[in-house]
Amino acid sequence: MTDERIKKTAEGGKFLTFYLSKEEYGLEILKVHEIIGMMTITPIPKAPSFIKGVINLRGKIIPLVDLRLKFGMEETKYSEQTCTIVVKVNGIEMGIIVDRVSEVRDISIRDIDETPKFGTSINTDYILGIGKTSGKVTMLLDIDQVLTSSELSEVKTVSNNKPVRAA
Repeated sequence: MTDERIKKTAEGGKFLTFYLSKEEYGLEILKVHEIIGMMTITPIPKAPSFIKGVINLRGKIIPLVDLRLKFGMEETKYSEQTCTIVVKVNGIEMGIIVDRVSEVRDISIRDIDETPKFGTSINTDYILGIGKTSGKVTMLLDIDQVLTSSELSEVKTVSNNKPVRAA
């Protein structure tokens, strides 16, 4: 495993796992700021469909990205298990909406396979590797690479992450 991204993954070892549909994904725990339940979302006109809008989290405007939509999955109604994982991506605090959070799991480097090569038509830069633990396969995401630079720019435009002044 000479891939630099895999080496970076091995340093942390702990991943917050979550589900989108029946698929399990993992984020490096050090990238996670907090996990919150669903709040009232204010939609943003003309934003890409995967940007659901913004929330006011303790006086700070946080843009929300629905990972289901970003990954081309079918949109579903939010349930009591749907939640938001607040992360910092390239200096921008944002929330990612997931179907449900599972657990924090220790995944050692020897249990991580490199991302398979699917050819030039499929971009896998956002996948750190494939974790294999307890008979499960977990897609380990590089949250800094999930959004393209132009998408990240759109998210940044939605929110300047400055505190909201009380009226």
